[in-house]
Amino acid sequence: MSTGSAGHVARSTQRPHSETSRRTPLRTFLHTADGVTIDSVYDPGDAVYDASTSPPGDPGFNPAGDPGLRPAGDPAGAPVFVIAHGFTGDVDRPHVRRVAAAFARYGAVVTFSFRGHGASGGHSTVGDREVLDLAAAVEWARSLGHRRVITVGFSMGGSVALRHAALYGPNPPEQERVHRGRADAATDAVVSVSAPARWYYRGTAPMRRLHWLVTRPAGRLVGRYGFRTRIHHREWNPVPVSPVEAVPRIAPTPLLIVHGDIDGYFPLDHPRMLAAAAGDHAELWLEPGMGHAEHASGDGLLARIGDWAVGRAG
Repeated sequence: MSTGSAGHVARSTQRPHSETSRRTPLRTFLHTADGVTIDSVYDPGDAVYDASTSPPGDPGFNPAGDPGLRPAGDPAGAPVFVIAHGFTGDVDRPHVRRVAAAFARYGAVVTFSFRGHGASGGHSTVGDREVLDLAAAVEWARSLGHRRVITVGFSMGGSVALRHAALYGPNPPEQERVHRGRADAATDAVVSVSAPARWYYRGTAPMRRLHWLVTRPAGRLVGRYGFRTRIHHREWNPVPVSPVEAVPRIAPTPLLIVHGDIDGYFPLDHPRMLAAAAGDHAELWLEPGMGHAEHASGDGLLARIGDWAVGRAG
């Protein structure tokens, strides 16, 4: 198994056509620090790609690993949103593409499938090792020339975004300092939507069903064949730092916590715990009439998040 850096990029499976449109995405597989392949897509937003220097006849051309295919002009001033989807999502799900399209109005967008989801390799650890997936996606975004990176996570992806911001920041928890000093994998602003505050929560019927899916062999079969999600059979050992433990260590990175007041998975004590742990550092938006994660995030809310992120990310 490879132990290369989180941003190492494998051969691309797709590349833009020779006559590139202004919104042609790039698709490739990234390698995480623990060797898992992550299916990833870069949408330049309003940037224009110059494909004229692509190596002729090379269908496996790798935009992050070779110098030919780069954004026309200088993307350094444009922010890039790195989207961390919820459990059982993946880069091709319509709700993930809708979120990506909304943020593409504000900058470039990187979407990816977490390990065990969609075409990515490995098995889902439901929020633990997924920080390595997000780190690889952030590094890829920076390798394409973007100096400002905004991570936006939903549900499980929200917990990953919170933990990632702490673990790759200047003050990671003592037990997870292996990530420290990875500036290229760090974020400049973080948004967490519908995230849990603590692990092993079973207080709602949807979460009890999710725990059955994750912990029982029959549930994992349903996950694999019903949701295209391969779930690791091993329990956490050690238990990773929880979101509420990670949040105080995110400062000074700007933090926005968003939660619906009719979320069926995590009631309002979760965002309030996160906001209390962050102190004055975080902003908390409790959204009236909003349910859970991407499906409940309307275009108006996504636009407000985009405005907030662009204004806070340096």
